Amino acid sequence: TTRKVTLDCLKLKTLQRSRFDYGTANCSVAVLESGKPRLLALEGDSPFIPSTLCAPTREAVSEYLWRHFEIKPSDSVGEQLLRRAVAFNREEGIDVEPGDLRFGRSALATYLEDPEEVYYVKSPKSFLGATGLRDVQISFFEDLVCAMMANIKQQAESTLQTDIFQAVIGRPVNFQGIGGEKANTQAESILLSAAKRAGFKNVQFQFEPVAAGLEYESTLDNDKTVLVVDIGGGTTDCSLIQMGPSWKNKDDRKTSLLAHSGCRVGGNDLDIHLAFEQLMPLFGKNSTLQRGIAMPIPQFWNPIAINNVAAQSDFYASTNRQVLQQLMRDASEPDLIGRLLKVYRDTLGYQIVRSAEEAKIALSEQAQYHAASLYQTKIWRRRLQPNNCPAPSHRLSAKSRSWSTKR
Repeated sequence: TTRKVTLDCLKLKTLQRSRFDYGTANCSVAVLESGKPRLLALEGDSPFIPSTLCAPTREAVSEYLWRHFEIKPSDSVGEQLLRRAVAFNREEGIDVEPGDLRFGRSALATYLEDPEEVYYVKSPKSFLGATGLRDVQISFFEDLVCAMMANIKQQAESTLQTDIFQAVIGRPVNFQGIGGEKANTQAESILLSAAKRAGFKNVQFQFEPVAAGLEYESTLDNDKTVLVVDIGGGTTDCSLIQMGPSWKNKDDRKTSLLAHSGCRVGGNDLDIHLAFEQLMPLFGKNSTLQRGIAMPIPQFWNPIAINNVAAQSDFYASTNRQVLQQLMRDASEPDLIGRLLKVYRDTLGYQIVRSAEEAKIALSEQAQYHAASLYQTKIWRRRLQPNNCPAPSHRLSAKSRSWSTKR
């Protein structure tokens, strides 16, 4: 396997040509200088910027793109989306000002400071291959991606002190989604349109496992057949590639690519499942109704399935409020369902998954970790230990404040 950073070490011909990793978890850009790849600072001194965006409202994204990045819609559907966005913001008395759209760590900090008052999205790449999207939804996802790319392009150009017009963008073998090749075509089309609107005039795509393997190839003295495994935030891809001195100076590598395979599972899925098994019991998962019947599982899965458009739409639908209120009245532990209702009201699904992600990162280097979050004036807390596989069979009472699970 190769580390994710090697995705950005693709050979580049000119300074104006960039290697752009628009990742599910993080984004990065590299250029070739004096024969060596150089990662560019995108957020402070860091060459990596989290794939996150925060805005005053959902509609502010499209208006900001037009008003402050001076990027016009690409078609009539986009124009309609922009008109609706501007009208909504005016009706709500919201002036979309410079700096209102935030990216990366700044976006996350703004969201965590007051999650009820902002629109926040993480890893929009996860949505691009979703099936059943209407044209206006595809147009909005294009605006999201375009805004992030435009910001990254500006930051990279500021670091280089020169314009960047060409980009090689990494893409997974299979994007997340169940639509097969149709989903892949849809996702790549969104990325291509967004990149061109952001100002990249010449855009090419490269399978991410192939790009990851090129850095390793530079160390080979003999030709080899190499299995490259790229485990990303949203997908896991494998490529069997012929590499070595006979291949590394060739621009066209199609004949060296022996096989590709990819599945739509990555680090984000681990975060979501960790949240589901270990955090959602605090919101009523594994509890029962007063009649002894188990709670409906989708009510605890959908809020944290942040890479599933349909699940998010179902949970945050206006009709689901009454369902949750009725569950609270019928619950044997209504305080727990009251927490779930707060998640619904304040759109806190991302915050729960973020807590799980922090636990995952911490447990990579330490024996245990306390995951805690504010709930009104109280604190819920989880103590996790990376020893044995967790058995998600226990249930917490409404008064529980701490527990231990082993892996």
